[in-house]
Amino acid sequence: MRFTSEEAKRFFEEGYNYQMMGNIDKAIEFYKKSIEVEPTAQAYTFLGWAYSMKRDFEKAIEYCKKAIELDPDYGNPYNDIGAYLIEMGRFKEAVPWLKRAIVAKNYESRHFPHMNLAKAYMLMGKLYDALKEVNLALEIEPNYKPAIALRHQILGMLN
Repeated sequence: MRFTSEEAKRFFEEGYNYQMMGNIDKAIEFYKKSIEVEPTAQAYTFLGWAYSMKRDFEKAIEYCKKAIELDPDYGNPYNDIGAYLIEMGRFKEAVPWLKRAIVAKNYESRHFPHMNLAKAYMLMGKLYDALKEVNLALEIEPNYKPAIALRHQILGMLN
């Protein structure tokens, strides 16, 4: 995941800056430049994220799969694929991807796949499984407001 080329890193950071400013087309351009110089799982994952912001989830998933090919231990693309499948209404298909994100060796934000798994389970009507996952997210990140809100929503559905 580390860049060995300063040029690739610079292009990646430029892409990220454009993405944060909302210029998705420019972000895509710079992520692709970064990949041309030095393909990394991170650059492919962020390229996928940029395409997801254009609601091109199929292309986003394609780039996340390229990230996984480069670094199977990098958790972000597994979570992202799961999130994109949820957006596409393919909840059951999202579950194994999210479970792989949870156990990935290299992943800092482990509460995200638990949250996404909770959403998938909730949307499938598996409310107790959803509650278990949101509680796991809150164990990892106790003050994560979206998890707190989702937990209340699930508890309300159970009453």
